[in-house]
Amino acid sequence: MGVRVLIVDDALFMRNMLKEIFVRAGHTVVGEAANGEEAIVRYRELKPDLVTMDIVMPLKSGIEALQQIRAEDADARIVMCSALGQDALVVEAVQSGAKDFIVKPFKEERVLDVVRRVLGG
Repeated sequence: MGVRVLIVDDALFMRNMLKEIFVRAGHTVVGEAANGEEAIVRYRELKPDLVTMDIVMPLKSGIEALQQIRAEDADARIVMCSALGQDALVVEAVQSGAKDFIVKPFKEERVLDVVRRVLGG
């Protein structure tokens, strides 16, 4: 059975890239958000199985959105997406409750490995 995914990234092409990976693997992208504030609203509406969350975004960062979502739902499974060189932010995200992280540019096998690991599949 496919996983219900919420993709959060301020770059449309990054969201599309992830969407293609998930759809090809049989998962369902239930929603998208372009910033941390949208991510929180969409999470509440959609209750996805998994969230991919960019770290650096306008209005509210991925880490701030992660912290707020986890405060409301301790079981939220959020995987952070980071560019190379954002190691300190990745550490902060994991300490804030991120389940794992994916480095951009996305490699399909790595994305799907993280999904399997985070969802225990």
